[in-house]
Amino acid sequence: MKKPILIALTLVASLLAAPAAAQAELPFRDPSLPVEQRVADLLGRLTLQEKLGLLHQSQEAIPRLGIPYHKNGTEALHGVAWSNALDDNWNQKLAKGTVFPQAVGLASTWDPELIKRVGSAVGDEARGYNATDPTLWGLQVWAPVVDPLRDPRAGRNEEGYSEDPLLTGAIATAYGKGLQGDDPFYLKTAPVLKHYLAYNNEVNRSLTSSNLTPRLKHEYYEQAFRSAISADAATGVMASYNLVNGRPNHVNSDLEEVVRSWTDKTLYNVSDAWGPHALTDLERYYDDKAEAFAAVLKSGQDSFTIDGSDKGPMVQHLTTALERGLITEADVDRSVSRALTIRFRLGHFDPDGGPYKGIGAGVIDSPAHRALNRETAAKAAVLLKNSGTLPLRSPKSAAVVGPLADELYSDWYAGTMPYEVTPLDGIKERVADVSTGAGLERVALKHVESGKYVTATGTGPDDNAALVDTAPTPASQWDVTDWVSDISTLRNAGNGKLLGGDWRSLDTDDDDPNGWYVSQQFSLEKQGDGTFLIRYAGFEAVEGWYALPDPYVTVTADGALALAPKAEAARFAKEVVSDGIAAAAEQARKAEVAVVVVGSHPWVHGREFHDRDDLRLGDGQKRLIEAVRKANPRTVVVLETSYPVIVDAPALLWTTHAGAETGHAVADVLFGEVNPAGRLTQTWYAGGELPSILDYDLAKTGMTYLYHEGRPQFAFGHGLSYTTFGYQGLKAQGEQVSVKVTNTGRVAGEEVVQLYTHQRQSRFDQPVKRLRGFQRIALAPGESKTVTFPLKKSDLAVWDHTRDTWVVEDAAHDVLVGSASDKIRQRTTLKVSGEKVPPRDLTKPTRAMNFDDYAGVTFADENKVRGDVVAGSDGGWISFTDAVYGAELSAGVASVAGGSIELRRGSPKGALLASVQVPATGGVYEYATVTARLKPGKGDLYVLFKGGIRLRDLTLAR
Repeated sequence: MKKPILIALTLVASLLAAPAAAQAELPFRDPSLPVEQRVADLLGRLTLQEKLGLLHQSQEAIPRLGIPYHKNGTEALHGVAWSNALDDNWNQKLAKGTVFPQAVGLASTWDPELIKRVGSAVGDEARGYNATDPTLWGLQVWAPVVDPLRDPRAGRNEEGYSEDPLLTGAIATAYGKGLQGDDPFYLKTAPVLKHYLAYNNEVNRSLTSSNLTPRLKHEYYEQAFRSAISADAATGVMASYNLVNGRPNHVNSDLEEVVRSWTDKTLYNVSDAWGPHALTDLERYYDDKAEAFAAVLKSGQDSFTIDGSDKGPMVQHLTTALERGLITEADVDRSVSRALTIRFRLGHFDPDGGPYKGIGAGVIDSPAHRALNRETAAKAAVLLKNSGTLPLRSPKSAAVVGPLADELYSDWYAGTMPYEVTPLDGIKERVADVSTGAGLERVALKHVESGKYVTATGTGPDDNAALVDTAPTPASQWDVTDWVSDISTLRNAGNGKLLGGDWRSLDTDDDDPNGWYVSQQFSLEKQGDGTFLIRYAGFEAVEGWYALPDPYVTVTADGALALAPKAEAARFAKEVVSDGIAAAAEQARKAEVAVVVVGSHPWVHGREFHDRDDLRLGDGQKRLIEAVRKANPRTVVVLETSYPVIVDAPALLWTTHAGAETGHAVADVLFGEVNPAGRLTQTWYAGGELPSILDYDLAKTGMTYLYHEGRPQFAFGHGLSYTTFGYQGLKAQGEQVSVKVTNTGRVAGEEVVQLYTHQRQSRFDQPVKRLRGFQRIALAPGESKTVTFPLKKSDLAVWDHTRDTWVVEDAAHDVLVGSASDKIRQRTTLKVSGEKVPPRDLTKPTRAMNFDDYAGVTFADENKVRGDVVAGSDGGWISFTDAVYGAELSAGVASVAGGSIELRRGSPKGALLASVQVPATGGVYEYATVTARLKPGKGDLYVLFKGGIRLRDLTLAR
């Protein structure tokens, strides 16, 4: 009876095997053929509908060709973080592998070789996850983030590397190379750089435009992207949500025309999530989806990250675009070829899956990766200040206190830690007698009008907090953590849950701040009479649909807590039930040493979609530091944040949220087992008013070490050691700079030797100094090493906006070497022979954007494809210095309502040379030419605007 069944099964197996064998013989399956030939062969076998489907992030399998399903976009910023399932697009599926230090911490190692090892480990784990579930865990990874961190208040500060483009580029290149692997053709993973371009604010991120002068665009904002792409350390870039000079980056032609010029490798560019939809639904840049999606494709993006796993809407919109002639099938083929090229390099169509196919789940959270994580976290730590307390010398007792003493937190772009070693854990391994406490005040909030207390009524979503208790009980007591600025979380002493805003009501059903809309954030605002208003600071409160600006806690008729406008806010008395700050100080008084662990929560007051207001540490944490320091002079403050904050302490160690090994790494540094050599990758400003976060002109705002002339709290590149280093014999000869560095202390240590230059003479305003190279070196006591940096003449080129080209000027350069941007230890002068930039010749056609200075204007899109123009209104002006100009003005202008432009000599109030009426041209993209006569001359020429006018170009012919 079994024999017929066996025959039938054999027949079925042979029938199934036949197509597979036939597929194996197809040219695109042959690894010996050039990839271009394989791509062309496969492309020719696809139907138009199949090709359109491959333009989506979720690419369906094509069984007839044996093509497997593929999903773009596994998040891998500092470890494999998360992805979305094919059948569940709304909930993150978190990885549970190695969580390395946050990206800004990785960069603070200033150690590209180490970061390449980290990238390789993350790439291995991505392969391990892919081996377990290839549908969920795709191999195109969205990392690293190379947006320069030009403002520390930006919500995504933790995702980037540095305010300096050279350092950012070097770390991004190292991480990307590690993610990709070392095979000359095959990719371990396919890294994508985020986010192109000039994206460093979260407030209204899809509506705000970053005004970029040509010089800053070329010299600053593009550079890190260019470094990584030209080094073949990434396989594409992701467009950013913002606009640049009035044009959404999701249709920025640079993606096709500029980014691809940096390499001869095929790039596969992608949209950010929902970005193509924003072009019509939010930005209103196009009238319909077909037009918008066609523009996305033609701008140089090859993958649409929209609608979860549903390719249907995208296919329909692109089909309509084809029917209307907005795109051609050749446009589709171009982008699909790019997608297929990267998939070929990932081994998707090789019979054996390529050289990385054998990496399995065993690499995830491996002992080797744990050791690498500990090493990296320790090397990333920055010793900001040291009064001599550190390193700790075998203390017999320690008080380890603070809200982060026994807690570790992951961020939005991190996975779940498989284990946790907190600072308390790390210190307990070295000290026998350890006391601890969170150092928080426990308070009761008494409603002034009724005399009742804010009380938790349960842990379910319908258990609204209400005015219940008439005397404080555990249910009406709250542990307050003041994180940063004035934003706090309140944890109920009775049930251990956080108070949160549940869409206008308030409840206690959350263990931690979480979700896209973090609703567990409040600000206790003290009033003149000593009472408090409680402002709700949940992230959803900024959404237009929330329709309750500036919400505050109020009380309904039945005593429940709710949210309402400030005018209806309830008043509360804050009663301190138990003083955790005083308790921590008492513990510190009794201990030989005290360690206060304070900082930020990665989900609170600043994250993707939300910027910070300022750089202050929360009031409660500041008071904790002060109380413990007063109780015990041998106090060390460990600051664990995702960004700079203002903190004062004689012994101060900074770390990012550094993953599962944070506690080991912190203890390794505190006790001297690791001599700290991390260095800051950002300027830590000393406080005071910072410029608008929306102003991207560093040269005008004085932001970053490049242009900041004030005295910061801690400078770019700052970091201390337990030993000392001497610098001798700086030489700048030929195309290299060398300096001898000696460990002049008593213990082995590592120094980050930093090379800067400053150009003394220039046609253009120059930065205070600019990083040109760095090396992290290890030296034994008394050991010396000569550190050599390449410094080519071409490295000193600047962008000449007067001629749209890079130029090396004839100038003397200060060559500066030291341990930080403000700690220059040796200097010399390098004379460089180059060009003298000639006077501006305005008798030739000149783009308005190539001005020398400006005020009161914005920059806008010339049209919806390419080109930038100056958009001026009443009082705005641009200037052209050291210019030669003739008597015949012609200018390309566009205006909705008309206006005028004036030409003045020497200053905005100088002698009037000409006044030109500008007619209404029919729209901002409809240009006309206006003319005028004036007296020719030379010198500084100012163009003033009246009315709303876009100026494209001008010529002042002889």
